[in-house]
Amino acid sequence: MSAELIGLVAIVAIALAFDYTNGFHDAANAIATAISTRALTPRVALAMAAVMNLAGAVVATGVAKTVGSGIIAKPEGATGLTLVFSALVGAITWNLITWYFGLPSSSSHALIGGLVGAALAASNDVKWDGVIDKVVIPMVISPLVGFGVAYLLMLAILWGFRRARPGRVNTGFRHAQVFSAGAMAFGHGLQDAQKTMGVIVLALVTYGSQTDFDVPLWVKLSAALAISLGTYAGGWRIMRTLGRRVIQLDPPRGFAAETTAAGVLYTTAFVFAVPVSTTHTITSAVMGVGATRRLSAVRWGVAGNIVLAWVLTIPAAALVAAAFYEVARLIVG
Repeated sequence: MSAELIGLVAIVAIALAFDYTNGFHDAANAIATAISTRALTPRVALAMAAVMNLAGAVVATGVAKTVGSGIIAKPEGATGLTLVFSALVGAITWNLITWYFGLPSSSSHALIGGLVGAALAASNDVKWDGVIDKVVIPMVISPLVGFGVAYLLMLAILWGFRRARPGRVNTGFRHAQVFSAGAMAFGHGLQDAQKTMGVIVLALVTYGSQTDFDVPLWVKLSAALAISLGTYAGGWRIMRTLGRRVIQLDPPRGFAAETTAAGVLYTTAFVFAVPVSTTHTITSAVMGVGATRRLSAVRWGVAGNIVLAWVLTIPAAALVAAAFYEVARLIVG
């Protein structure tokens, strides 16, 4: 077995490990609100999210092609494989750091940051137009849309059920959250598993086993299974932050936040094929529904720490990836 083939196998393995960490890191995105409102028990919610992640991961490949071909120029040979490997190390490292501190940062942007940092260290071209158009602009717009739409949807719910009995309303929306949480989990698989698929395809193209960025079936299935297993493992630290520490949610607000976030994820994946953060989207939606109660109901100090993690994600993952690339280059020679 050649050194390059060993490198390719290692990249596929660590990409699936990243996908697994993405699953447990971002499990909270889909189900924290449903658990905090007691619409679902934790284990049932995790099982449902894992199944819906699996389903969402295999239905589209547009985001995978964007990640594989739209962020950096195609790297070459063994150096290129080292670059991709380093990008994944950077992303996984930042995932683990933010998971440890219970911060819902973006696995997607950690991966993008890793690719950019490793590419810069390797003197590989970065497609800055693609980074701006397909990463930075959606990164800014999707949380704003999530906040605004969730706020308006929650106002509509409050007005529409203003004369209904609160107990009956809560019971109805608690049942509805089973479907909205499932829709959110499907969107998580739709967006986040594709990013891992894109990196694996980038490695396959770099190695020379294929010339286009179409996603093979085995890549789809392995990435879908990895994120599904990671989701079932759960991310309890982040779940607590998102489900209770930002704002105490009731069932109508949980339903509004999940429905809004799912809609944003579907639109960006199916219509625009751009990688957006499920974390950013659901967190901003939670803040939006919370603001309908009163602005002081949102714990803005916790929200500020989350935003700080968002801002740091791309540069931090880029720095780790660049440093690992330099170490790997010295070892390989």
